[in-house]
Amino acid sequence: MRLDKFLKVSRLIKRRTVANEACDAGRVSVNGKPAKASQEVKVGDLLEIALGNRTVRAEITDIQETTKKEDAKELVRYLQAGEPAAQD
Repeated sequence: MRLDKFLKVSRLIKRRTVANEACDAGRVSVNGKPAKASQEVKVGDLLEIALGNRTVRAEITDIQETTKKEDAKELVRYLQAGEPAAQD
């Protein structure tokens, strides 16, 4: 599944266009490498997303084309959330 679609389906980012913009700006990495929105992701990949002044780290545990809001949290396992993002 494409990274931008996964971010939307898992509710890590609310809209797919916002996910695209975050990827284009270099705020999303997969397995420690900056990722494009079109990158394919799979179960076990580690995501790092810089949102404002916070960084969210999560591992992909499942991939589904669509999901209900209450089931979306089962698609990822949060490793760390809420830490200030690294300043360049």
